[in-house]
Amino acid sequence: MKRLLITAAGFAFALYLVVAAALFVFQRSLIFPAPQNARAVPDGFERVELLTADQLRLAAAYRPARDGRPTIVFFHGNGDSWSGAALATEALADAGFGLMLPEYRGYAGNPGSPSEQGLYRDGRAAIEWLESRGISPEETVIIGNSVGSGVAVQMAVEFHPAALILVSPFSSLPDVVAEKLPWLPTSLLLRDKFANKEKIGDFSGPILLLHGMADELIPAHHARNLAKEHPDAELKMLANAGHELAYRRAAQEIERDWLNKVFAGDSPD
Repeated sequence: MKRLLITAAGFAFALYLVVAAALFVFQRSLIFPAPQNARAVPDGFERVELLTADQLRLAAAYRPARDGRPTIVFFHGNGDSWSGAALATEALADAGFGLMLPEYRGYAGNPGSPSEQGLYRDGRAAIEWLESRGISPEETVIIGNSVGSGVAVQMAVEFHPAALILVSPFSSLPDVVAEKLPWLPTSLLLRDKFANKEKIGDFSGPILLLHGMADELIPAHHARNLAKEHPDAELKMLANAGHELAYRRAAQEIERDWLNKVFAGDSPD
């Protein structure tokens, strides 16, 4: 019996190592389930090309602002595309905000493979493209949905936009994975961190955090934890909303109304 128990324990440990190794090797295909088929440019947008610091030419969708309104740079979630980003910004487009919808490397026909640092390069290329057209960071708003919140926070810290909005964000990627797989040393295994909680306090502008109370993929306490790290962050929790929150018209109208107050010079309620 003792030998049987030792054998069983050894088998269980070996299986644990195999699973951990597989997750380490294939983690980016799990974290970034990128749509591979090229998508048509959303209606009302033009296709533009971004050049990254590592010389990748990436597609993006752009529509100019009306009447001098700010331009929004929207970073979508890990399984989405610029088509979904267009749906998630419909109310903002209707209100006349300009929109830049970057499509990440390795997504929808773009060259390269996605990673944390790679997505940061893609974000920089989008903001630098706007600068080359005379739109300064101070005339932009950065919005990030889900994993896009990680890109959004990093870009906000680097470029200092007029405002930052995070929809269904996480405190960090290791925090999310640790909640799903508590038996794995995720902080050691994960190459990509997106450490939003550590960085968000370095952005000095106004922040709006939106989260669905019924979000099971990224629980609402992640947004609450982020709000604690920034004294001027406004947190809006929507009942009966899950991880699809960004596509709900009600959430987009909250974003629109909050931005109208920010750019009117009022402190958002």
